[in-house]
Amino acid sequence: MNPAETLKKYFGYEGFRLGQREVIDEILAGRDALAIMPTGAGKSLCFQVPALLLDGITLVISPLISLMRDQVDALIQADIPAAFINSSLTTAQTHKALANARKGAYKIIYAAPERLETESFVRFAQDANIAMLAVDEAHCVSHWGQDFRPSYLGIKNFIGSLPKRPVLSAFTATATDIVRDDIIKLLGLHDPFVRSTGFNRENLYFEVRYPKKKFDELAAYLQENTGKSGIIYCATRKAVDDVSNRLRGIGIPAARYHAGMSQEERTAAQSDFLYDRVPVIAATNAFGMGIDKSNVSFVLHYNMPKNMESYYQEAGRAGRDGSPAECIILFSQQDVMVNRMLIENDIDHRRLREMEAYCNTTECLRQYILDYFQDEEKHACGNCGNCNTERELIDVTLDAQKILSCVHRMKGRYGLALVIEVLRGATTQKVKSFNLDKIKTFGAMNGRPTDEIRRIAQFLLQKGYIRQVGDRYPTVQTSETAAEVLYGNKIISMPVKPAAAVPAPEPKKAGQAVDSGLLARLKALRLKLANAEDVPAFVVFSDATLRDMCVKLPADDAAFLTVSGVGEVKLRKYGRLFIDEINQQQPQHHHPPQNA
Repeated sequence: MNPAETLKKYFGYEGFRLGQREVIDEILAGRDALAIMPTGAGKSLCFQVPALLLDGITLVISPLISLMRDQVDALIQADIPAAFINSSLTTAQTHKALANARKGAYKIIYAAPERLETESFVRFAQDANIAMLAVDEAHCVSHWGQDFRPSYLGIKNFIGSLPKRPVLSAFTATATDIVRDDIIKLLGLHDPFVRSTGFNRENLYFEVRYPKKKFDELAAYLQENTGKSGIIYCATRKAVDDVSNRLRGIGIPAARYHAGMSQEERTAAQSDFLYDRVPVIAATNAFGMGIDKSNVSFVLHYNMPKNMESYYQEAGRAGRDGSPAECIILFSQQDVMVNRMLIENDIDHRRLREMEAYCNTTECLRQYILDYFQDEEKHACGNCGNCNTERELIDVTLDAQKILSCVHRMKGRYGLALVIEVLRGATTQKVKSFNLDKIKTFGAMNGRPTDEIRRIAQFLLQKGYIRQVGDRYPTVQTSETAAEVLYGNKIISMPVKPAAAVPAPEPKKAGQAVDSGLLARLKALRLKLANAEDVPAFVVFSDATLRDMCVKLPADDAAFLTVSGVGEVKLRKYGRLFIDEINQQQPQHHHPPQNA
C-alpha cells in the first residue's frame, strides 16, 4: 500500500491535510523530520501512517499516560497492533508487553521518556528492529518550551545506544524559532526536513472577557452551552476546588483535576471527562497535555495563563476534530499578580507581559497569536471577540498626555502600577516614601477608576508610546514617539465598546446545518457502542464524522465509505448499525445495504 491507501483504509480520510504528505514522504525516504503543526492539524498521522509502511517497529516517545492510552485505543479500534509501556502498568504487565513486542506483536509502541532510562527497555530496544523513533510534544526537550521535561534530554543518548540508528521524527504544536532550533540540537536530528504549517486554527473563536464577577460569567456561559464538553483552566489548586464545588452547587456537573489530588482521584476525574460522564472539568495546567478528546467545544481560562505558549497549547484542546469551538479568557488584573508569584525567572516574566498584552490588545486576537509565533499569515480573522465586537473610536489624547507626562516625570524608575497610583493621587506608603506625591502629575487623574487608566496605559504600550524595561520588576519609560503626543499635534484615538454595546455577532460556524434529531440518535448509538467496548465515544467516531453522516446520509457501504473518518475497518465494525440508524427516518434515501 501507499500512504494514501493506508490513510483511507485505517483512518478513513480521503486526502491528507496541509503538510502531512510531505512529512510522511520524507520519513519514508529515510530522512529525519521536524513537523510544527497546530493542535488538531493531524500530527499523529504523520508518524502513524509511515509506521504502518516501514519495515520494523515505530517507537513513539510521549509525555503523558492519558495521551498514550487514548491513541493506542484509537489504533486498536482501527485494527492496528499497538501498545503503551509506562508507569500505569504493573511490573508483570510491563514484562508481558515487552515479551509481546519481542515477538513482533506490535507495529507501534508508545513509551514515556523515563522508560528509556530503564535497563529492561534498553535491552529490548537494542534487540528490536526499530525503524522509526517519533518524539511527540517535542517542545518538552527545550527550556524555552512551556512543558520542559528533563527526561527528554536523554532521548539523544538512547538513540546513540542503539546498534542501528532509526529514522528520527519530532512533532510539536507550539515552537518559536528558539524552541525549533533547540529541538533539532538536543534530539540530534540529522539534516532534518522541517515543515511548519502555520499556527492558525480557523475553527477556533478567541475572546477575552473582563467580568466583574467571574463565577457568574462562567455559570452563565455553561448554562448557555448545556450538553457541550469543555475544559475550565484555573491558575491554582484552590481555584479548581472552588470553581468545581460552586458549579456542582448550582447543578452543573463538573469534575476537577490538579496535582494535589491522589492518582486514583485524578484518573477517575479524567475518565469521567473523557467518557462524557461529566461535561466539564475544572483543572490546573497539570491536566490536558496530549489529551486526544476530539469533541471539546470550549476551553475557558478562569485565570490568565502564564505565557502564550501555554495558552495556545491549552486552547488548542478545543475543536480537535475541526468543529467550531470557543477559547475564552476571563481576565482580571489579579491574574497577573497571581502568575508573578508562581514564576521565578526573567524569561517567564517577559512571557507573562506578552500574555498580559494579549489580554489587553484591541487588535485582532488571532493575528496577535500568529505574530507571536512568527507566522507570516496576515488577515483580520472575523472570528475573535475583538474583530466581532462593534467598537467606537474615542479621543483619549488628554488622558494619554497625562499618563505619558507622569511616566516621564517618574524618570523611568517605577512600574506601571505605581504610575497609576500617582495619577489617581493615592497616598500610599510607597508613593510617599519616594516623594511621588510632590510631582506635578500627582492626582492628575483623580477619581478615575484604576481599570480605566490601566486600559489607556496598555493601549499606549501596545502602540509603542511607552515601553517596559526589565523582566522580573519591569519599569515603564516613554519612547521617542511620546514627544508627538506630549509636544506635538498627535491625536490618540482608542477603540472602545460603546456604553450600550450591541452584542457581538455570533462566532463563525463551520460546515453545513445538520438534522439535530438524527445527530442525537447517532451520538446515542455511538455511546452505546463505546460503552460496550470500554472506550471513549470519540474513539468510535468523532463528532465531525457524525455530522458528515448527517449531511451525506449514506444508505449503503459504498456511500458510508465516503464519510470523512470512515475507513474499511470501521465500515466492517460499525457500518451496518449506523446505516440502519440513518435509514430509519430517511426512507427517501433507503437502499438495501450491501454486505460488509
